[in-house]
Amino acid sequence: MERINPPELGRPSGFSHAVSATGQFVFLAGQTALDAEGKIVGEGVVAQFEQAFGNLLTALRAAGGEPTDLCSLTVYIVDMDDYKAHAREIGKVWKRLAGTEYPAMAGIGVSRLWDVEALVEVQGFAVLSR
Repeated sequence: MERINPPELGRPSGFSHAVSATGQFVFLAGQTALDAEGKIVGEGVVAQFEQAFGNLLTALRAAGGEPTDLCSLTVYIVDMDDYKAHAREIGKVWKRLAGTEYPAMAGIGVSRLWDVEALVEVQGFAVLSR
């Protein structure tokens, strides 16, 4: 996997501009802060991001992958201002769960998610080299 960040696009922070990979694709369904009982957990966007991203990584690991195999990730955000205000804390969660390699990413503001209590949803795909 190669993370591509051309200097003409400026230094990325918390994402890569492009990722090139060859291998087995794993498409990861959108994950919110649902616990094993199907209830949204976590007070605030940081706690919900941690649960949602953790759920996505659980699915990825079950498919035989690791966080460094993520090629692309989309974050759907109910309150963009709140998410941006907590960006550093969310970045710390990312580093604790996934390290310092980042996939190509997008953050998209939405009016609501499937579960009305959900503040964030993450969806992505990975490429396994094995």
